Amino acid sequence: MNHKQPPRKIIRITDKIAGRNDAAHVNRSPSQQNDRGARVMAVTSGKGGVGKTNIVANLGYALTRLGQRVLLLDADMGLGNIDVLLGKAPRYNLSHVIAGEKNMDQVILEGPGGMSILPASSGIDDMTRLSPDQRGHILQALDGLMDSFDMLLIDTAAGISSNVMYFNVSADDIIVVATPEPTSITDAYALMKVLSMKYAERRFKLLVNMAPELEDAKEVYRQLSLVAGRFLDIELVYAGCILRDEGVGRCVMRQRVLTEMDPESRAGRCFMDLARSLAHGPAPSDGNGRDRRFWKLLLENKFERQDRN
Repeated sequence: MNHKQPPRKIIRITDKIAGRNDAAHVNRSPSQQNDRGARVMAVTSGKGGVGKTNIVANLGYALTRLGQRVLLLDADMGLGNIDVLLGKAPRYNLSHVIAGEKNMDQVILEGPGGMSILPASSGIDDMTRLSPDQRGHILQALDGLMDSFDMLLIDTAAGISSNVMYFNVSADDIIVVATPEPTSITDAYALMKVLSMKYAERRFKLLVNMAPELEDAKEVYRQLSLVAGRFLDIELVYAGCILRDEGVGRCVMRQRVLTEMDPESRAGRCFMDLARSLAHGPAPSDGNGRDRRFWKLLLENKFERQDRN
């Protein structure tokens, strides 16, 4: 069998979407056995340049090593680059899905470790201002894939734009990425403030990236949890940290993920620890005890109601 032939790759991806003969399905954590399939995690930040995309790519690969079926969604609609980070050159992306030219499964790429990737467009200004109907179209299309995956990781854009808010509100878990830089800490707080006050989000996970040592990451969490506890009605959970590692930059230049190239490095071990905690952790519920499955947002149109208020 010649695995280099393009048709074989298409068949493998199609089989994954259909959920056929996937050994990872057997290894699903009990916390992932929900009525809508994949657990949805948004990886987000107030400030750009904190390493969100690199985190999503490495975390996705680490989760595949744990037997999880993983789908990465590049939700930085106007400046998507997770495909570039992974050395992919897609012909189609989410802009073609929104335009009705392609179905969602037709733009999915196969990434390292067998994870799947939904690439975004780059340099298309209109994609940064999606209408409610366009955002709803993306979620409806994604909903049809949920039973085929265990984890959906959403790489949001930075900041507090409507697109960023929408994809965060749609997630089961909101993972806020910050670095030890004061500007990053300030912007992380601002992001959580908007999500809590306007969209009633009550639970966040903090992931500290590029921390020199563990103590530095714990200090970032201490600062944010202190101010959040004083001024916001939220729960801030420490998700862990990714230690500063020169190998990360080298892998970026080679368009590879560190968790594949050097999993025993400082950062590689951090990614694996994070993947284990997320894969085996309990599925969350919102502050009111309601099930926060992905489909709940589709049925209740939570974002549109809040946006009109």
